[in-house]
Amino acid sequence: MSSPGAGLRLAVGTFTRIPSGTVALDAATARTALLLAPVAVLPLAALAGLVAASVELGTPPLVAAGLTLALLAYGSRGMHLDGLADTVDGLGAGWDEERAREVMRRGDVGPMGAVALVLLLLVQVAAIAHLLGSGWQGALVVGCAVVISRAVCAPLCVRGTTPAPGSRLGAAFVGTVPPAVALLPMLVLAVLVGFAARAALGSDVALGMVFVATAITYVAAMVLRERATRVFGGVNGDVLGAAVEMSLLIVLVALTVA
Repeated sequence: MSSPGAGLRLAVGTFTRIPSGTVALDAATARTALLLAPVAVLPLAALAGLVAASVELGTPPLVAAGLTLALLAYGSRGMHLDGLADTVDGLGAGWDEERAREVMRRGDVGPMGAVALVLLLLVQVAAIAHLLGSGWQGALVVGCAVVISRAVCAPLCVRGTTPAPGSRLGAAFVGTVPPAVALLPMLVLAVLVGFAARAALGSDVALGMVFVATAITYVAAMVLRERATRVFGGVNGDVLGAAVEMSLLIVLVALTVA
């Protein structure tokens, strides 16, 4: 029987580069790991917040934002960014499922994936730089955005979802989360992050925008799941990584508007 500790260690090892030891993988452990993914990235989010807070020491907001994203990429082994690029390339490959999966398995990044990466990072760095105009309060909000962005993985892996053929990570995680609890991390974090954003930014609008961002993220994730199932034959690790980056982008932009 899986323990919460085993699930948390699996989540840490999957979503960060922090060593977590060997974990016996089964459906229960995978389910726990997906639900605890936001908890697993707390150390990474805290470090990102500290780097972002260097604006209080005189670091220009744009530089601090770039360093924050560099830390997040390093702390996650660049897997989510790689997943985004591979997913975009695969979706744009056309033809049939096998062709799309072949494109995703390649080590290189195609033109569509490269453009997606550049645009995503450009908007993310601009949003973080804008938030850092509020100093350490903005840095706190950035750290919260990192945490809530990882909650999108559970809804993508609900029971009934098909793992993409040939995907080891998909076979391990996809289809393990009961629908009744899949949205629980997103809802709980929306409340916590919403009130934290309102307190940090001094704006009631921030609270509402977090809930709006959470709703948009969920809808976008469901659209991505449907597209992945139709084009790739199911959800794989690259799709989960793309969803994380998409979620972070949506939350950051919403908070910037707030």
